[in-house]
Amino acid sequence: MTDDRIIAALAARGLELPRQCLPRGQFLPWTRSGRTLYLAGQICEWNGEVLYRGSIGAAVSLDEGIKAAELCALNLIFHLRAACGGNLGRVARCLRVGVFVNAPPGFAHSPKIANGASELFIVLWGEAGRHARTAVGVSALPMDASVEVDAIFEAVED
Repeated sequence: MTDDRIIAALAARGLELPRQCLPRGQFLPWTRSGRTLYLAGQICEWNGEVLYRGSIGAAVSLDEGIKAAELCALNLIFHLRAACGGNLGRVARCLRVGVFVNAPPGFAHSPKIANGASELFIVLWGEAGRHARTAVGVSALPMDASVEVDAIFEAVED
């Protein structure tokens, strides 16, 4: 799939990539080793503003949590595009996704929240978007974000 087709597929879902997504600390948003692209965790912010704050199931509903994970995925795709030289058509496949859900003790729906990110990758890259995944509940995230997602992708040969 070409970069234009990925952007069009996002638009067909009423989505777009952010204009910016700056790191909130001393780390790189992505690194590359061979064909493997490691994307740093992204919180549920849009152009610098955290849109979903607090614990899922308390301050944020399950449906909002799913949207928060999707928003994290959009931020990841923003950095993935940069890692691929501005061309999302260079993505070979998604290898792994890690999802951290700000949740109260005993919260059992982290996998459901994680689907917000997973489903977007599958919609955009089909079978190549299917991945291994971890989804865990945590007591706090940066900026009191409700969700944080990291990912590992594989790029096509240079």
